[in-house]
Amino acid sequence: MIRIQNLRMSYRSGGESVPAIQDVSLDIEPGQFYTLLGPSGCGKTTTLRCVAGLEEPDTGEIAVGDKVVYSSTQGTWVPPYRRNIGMVFQSYAIWPHMSVFENVAFPLKNDRSRISPDQVRKRVLDALALVKLDAYVDRPAPHLSGGQQQRLALARALVGEPRVLLLDEPLSNLDAKLREEMRVELRELAKRLNVTTLFVTHEQLEALTMSDVVAVMKDGKIIQSGTPAEIYSQPRSAFVAKFIGRSNIIPGRVMESSRSAGEVLVHTDFGRVRCRDGGGGDAVVLAVRPEDVEIVHTGEPGADNIFEARVERSLFFGECVESFVRVGDVSLQLRLHPEEAPNGGDVIRIHLPQKRCLALSADS
Repeated sequence: MIRIQNLRMSYRSGGESVPAIQDVSLDIEPGQFYTLLGPSGCGKTTTLRCVAGLEEPDTGEIAVGDKVVYSSTQGTWVPPYRRNIGMVFQSYAIWPHMSVFENVAFPLKNDRSRISPDQVRKRVLDALALVKLDAYVDRPAPHLSGGQQQRLALARALVGEPRVLLLDEPLSNLDAKLREEMRVELRELAKRLNVTTLFVTHEQLEALTMSDVVAVMKDGKIIQSGTPAEIYSQPRSAFVAKFIGRSNIIPGRVMESSRSAGEVLVHTDFGRVRCRDGGGGDAVVLAVRPEDVEIVHTGEPGADNIFEARVERSLFFGECVESFVRVGDVSLQLRLHPEEAPNGGDVIRIHLPQKRCLALSADS
């Protein structure tokens, strides 16, 4: 439903050309919830705005459905209002001088297809019912709560029955509890309507819980894409391992390899660790999630990835405890059930399960 090929765009800054997106290519299937995830300045919002027609790229091609809306080689440029998309901005862009009904009706009343007043009213009421705002038809838009304003912006984006829904960090202005509720509502609504959705966020939890596919961006490029489970459990770079969830990143060097079996033995500052081979060279970093580090009560240090550690401090989070331990000169983080958490100053033995440890290129 959305196809982007070799998209490039640069900005002028101080007389120099600064790349914003570099050779971005992706395919989003009909009805798919596709997320661009990355830190500020990585190019995710610029990519979204190019799809919307709010930015014009330097080169490349964008197609929505079977219609090419931008092509540098063909000289094609379709204006935003002819792309049949709905968009929700980070700031919602609600008209404060209009009622709820008038906000949603605005794009229909300005549609060049000249929809009749009866059709406008029916489609507005249907859109408001979808987002559970049909009881607030005549309320002034500024009198809505933050969550209601977010749903109002969503109703306005959907009222035109778009083929594609573009979401530019629409949950960032909500408090934590409401953000959690809206994550569920937004994904369920997109799936119920079977609308192809391109979602931009820097929040890893939103990407993992809402998406069919996550594309991680860095420096204007997509560096890895896949299902949330693939991105989380099989990162192909240290950047992805650190950005998606938390990871202990430990410098090391491959001492012995058996890459045909997908395993390597890595020498670190606190000892040798046998782990999965993530495609690095001799100089690697070892990535292991805090929740994958285990406390053990049997086994000698040095055997089967078992090491002695001293607990420096622990933080209580309710459902878990995060403990920081020192193994030699290396600090590691553990995420444990509260009943299993050690006390500060305790000397414990930890196990780094081979199947949970991944050796990645040190340059990634």
